Amino acid sequence: MQPPASTRIALVTDASRGIGAEVAQQLAGPDTHVIMNYREKADRANAIADGIRDVGGHASPVAADIADEAASAAMIEDIAHRFGRLDVLVLASGGLELGAEPGYAMHLNRDAQRRLTRLALPLMPAGAHIVFVTSHQAHFYPNKAVPKGYATIAASKRAGETALYTMRSEFDHKGVHFTVVSGDMIDGTIIVRLLQRRDPELVEARSHAPLPTVSEFAKAIAHAATNPNPSSIVYVGGSDYLAGVPA
Repeated sequence: MQPPASTRIALVTDASRGIGAEVAQQLAGPDTHVIMNYREKADRANAIADGIRDVGGHASPVAADIADEAASAAMIEDIAHRFGRLDVLVLASGGLELGAEPGYAMHLNRDAQRRLTRLALPLMPAGAHIVFVTSHQAHFYPNKAVPKGYATIAASKRAGETALYTMRSEFDHKGVHFTVVSGDMIDGTIIVRLLQRRDPELVEARSHAPLPTVSEFAKAIAHAATNPNPSSIVYVGGSDYLAGVPA
């Protein structure tokens, strides 16, 4: 049975951990059903979904490796069958996985994001939202220094953002909003802990002012995904990065 038209259907990728999980929890509610995409951590995704339901929200964990074309297509087909539409697509991802093959980050953060967006777009009505989640280190790449070991991720996320910008005419034709939400290093995340080991001096330099928390960053993403008149880009933290950037 398809949900009422008043229920918002939202798909959040990489939603079993960190920022994606927090976005799912902030989006979910009596009027929003969140589809929580994850790759392999079923127990973790199910626990988060149970927590959402316990407080009156609606959530469905869905396993799919978005870097796998067949898995992405199957997930979107399932959403079409179960819900008939998609009102929100939040594209969160990583790429720092240990032992990843060369090119994995680009495949995940550019190719997979673009493909998933193309698959999802036919389900999205006018007024729907696509939100691409990135970091200042990627958004401003290569014009700003990045921590050691992060250049590959920064380049891939920058390429993913650019690839989605090339689809703006398609979004506009359908009346679908597209927003990029870019954040400074996010306090308490695994990525920050990894980068502290690789390039502690540069990470320390980013900490001259309080870093945004996971909750603060997720709040900005959730707002962009539901705002009827969203900005094309939202910056969270990192005032030094934004010096000279048009408002």
